[in-house]
Amino acid sequence: MRRHRSIRLIFLMLLVSLAACQKPQRTETTPWGSTVGAPDALETAPSASTGFTLRDIMANGELIMLTLSGPETYYDYHGRGMGLQYLLCERFAHKLGVSLRVEVCQDTTEMVQRLQKGEGDVIAFPLQKTDSGLIYCGYAKDSLNSSQWAVREGNTELADTLNGWFRPELVAEIKKEESLMLSNRGVTRKVYSPMLNRSGGVISRYDHLFQKHAPTARWDWRLLAAQCYQESTFDPKARSWVGACGLMQIMPATATEMGLPHSQIYEPEANIATATRYIKKLTNHFNDIVDGNERRYFVLAAYNGGFFHIRDAMRLAQKHGKNPHRWDDVAEFVLALSKPEYYNDPVVKNGYMRGSETYNYVRKIRSRYAEYRGFARAGDSNIGTVSTPHRAKRKNKYKVM
Repeated sequence: MRRHRSIRLIFLMLLVSLAACQKPQRTETTPWGSTVGAPDALETAPSASTGFTLRDIMANGELIMLTLSGPETYYDYHGRGMGLQYLLCERFAHKLGVSLRVEVCQDTTEMVQRLQKGEGDVIAFPLQKTDSGLIYCGYAKDSLNSSQWAVREGNTELADTLNGWFRPELVAEIKKEESLMLSNRGVTRKVYSPMLNRSGGVISRYDHLFQKHAPTARWDWRLLAAQCYQESTFDPKARSWVGACGLMQIMPATATEMGLPHSQIYEPEANIATATRYIKKLTNHFNDIVDGNERRYFVLAAYNGGFFHIRDAMRLAQKHGKNPHRWDDVAEFVLALSKPEYYNDPVVKNGYMRGSETYNYVRKIRSRYAEYRGFARAGDSNIGTVSTPHRAKRKNKYKVM
């Protein structure tokens, strides 16, 4: 009897061990309504050969789009992604409840290769239907569907979801939204006079703050005032659609970087003080420009259009035999960065730029600053000069970082 009990106990222990080895299935409901059983994380981890399925994307919380730089595809605008293909893909990612990451490629060949390697989930670019190993789905450029987005062959669940989500009407909706955002209507602000008391030489209610904090940037306070008017028309509550806030239109990310609490971002003095610290930081990035007056033009351009885009324009100027440390030479290529033959140039590292906006930003500030200083001629060359110890001139080798 004791022997039978021992055998029975061993048999029960074996059953328990076998049950413990079974992998449990989890049941979950996806956003598109189907219920699936999901194995544990180790079993669902994708390999380089299979890539990420829709379930993997949902589990990881990130969709990776592959695209090209351009006004209709993707570009950075004041720290915010823009372009029709990006905005469509962003809306799709929101539908799934995941974040969106952009990988910019040099050409369509690179996009396809990276998709095949599992380095992206969807090609958000209207591809001609010539490549095998892809499923064409989602956005279609025309009613004939001759060119579409694409996912890897075998990723049918993601393709079906893209096809079910996309509606041709979305294109017109997003283009309208983008146009609104890029217009002045995308900025909420009151418009104040550019000169509070012309006869008395009073520019604004914030002159004392410009005078107090301009030395941080080593700028004439009137130049800072001219920039402030261009940013917000002296409205301390101004806010743009990209999230820029206050008199100097400080972005929340910049506020964090410069140590400004978000609770103080609309306070006039805190906003101006942060802007001058940021200007000082940008100035240090352009130390290769010896002429301080020229350097201030570049800083203004970087404040508006981004440091890396301005460096791209400087590389183009150097490539085309112009002086990369002279603003009037570089401004030509800031404008050119809106043209494919320039933003696709190998020396350009950051792609398309709305160059006309930055070009006009600098031009208007120069003109207003000349007015504030009492000059009739716009574009005064002695922009914001601050007295400094004399330095011997050194040769400019036109080297661009």
